[in-house]
Amino acid sequence: MAQEQKSQKASAWQAARAVFWSFFGVRKSTDYNRDAVRLTPGQVIAAGLVGAALFIATLVGIVYVVMH
Repeated sequence: MAQEQKSQKASAWQAARAVFWSFFGVRKSTDYNRDAVRLTPGQVIAAGLVGAALFIATLVGIVYVVMH
């Protein structure tokens, strides 16, 4: 069964969801264990960079709206 899970690569959506919840520091142990098997380091890095860029863009947008 472990090999079945390992052979399945996580989708981009699953990687984004894992990184999103990790930003908050809230992860269920079952979700963490599943993601640890399925996610690749490249997926985590890419999702983290996209998530950070979206977070910064949101903050800049909020500041822009407040200042104008």
